Amino acid sequence: MTRPAIRKVCVIGWPITHSRSPLIHNHWIRTYGIESALYERLAVPPEDFVATLHRLPELGYIGANVTVPHKEAAFAALTRHDAVALRLKAVNTIVTTPEGLEGRNTDGYGFIANLKERARGWRAAAGPAVLLGAGGATRAIAAALESEGVPELRLVNRTRARAEALVSDLELRSARVFDWDDAAAALDGANLLVNTTTLGMKGAGDLDIALDPLPLGALVTDIVYTPLETGLLARARARGHDVVDGLGMLLHQAVPGFEAWFGVRPEVTAQLRALVLADMGETER
Repeated sequence: MTRPAIRKVCVIGWPITHSRSPLIHNHWIRTYGIESALYERLAVPPEDFVATLHRLPELGYIGANVTVPHKEAAFAALTRHDAVALRLKAVNTIVTTPEGLEGRNTDGYGFIANLKERARGWRAAAGPAVLLGAGGATRAIAAALESEGVPELRLVNRTRARAEALVSDLELRSARVFDWDDAAAALDGANLLVNTTTLGMKGAGDLDIALDPLPLGALVTDIVYTPLETGLLARARARGHDVVDGLGMLLHQAVPGFEAWFGVRPEVTAQLRALVLADMGETER
């Protein structure tokens, strides 16, 4: 009897050894009994990325995830995109369709799903959201929050022109830009504070922002998840804020891709979270 071909998926990045996507997806492959399936890492330098992307089917891959530094390059190299990727001009998930490879973006979905799971009482429409940063993650989160019904987005960034360009490019209807030195004004009356920068990550320096103007009822979240509780989250928790760590965004953004590749919508469970935390050398807070 001929064995069925292995349905392979990979995560492409440079470097890629740190990626926990194989841990997540291979856990789901085992959990749901997906036969002849494998998820692996593929290290590809920027100069080889486009050629490798177009060779994915030839290399035996039915799909892929894309991470730093290739998300924008993936968007530019593909001719088919879903609506979210088209708006963000960035791709983190590639799916094989009858018409060819299609680029999608699930980062914003992962962010919102994490908040809905870990902060059940939070409502997007309850007040303004403050986003620290103006990078690629900010784009995905800002667009997702606007779609979710946040009445006002306040972007705080050290380079004002970059934040203004983001607002213009995404045509954010309710966004205001604040200088970093004017963060206190942005925090005043906010319902949500999101750190979308790498500040607070191990080795990346501290996030030097005072939380005093932030209402105590505001939710504080960080897309950084190494460490699990960043300095920002620790300070917010000490003040009495509800906080949400960034690990859930990583877990939830993986759900739509797995469903597209293997036809099963996986669950983000406590078991999966514990598995990734153990790999990180972290414990639940």
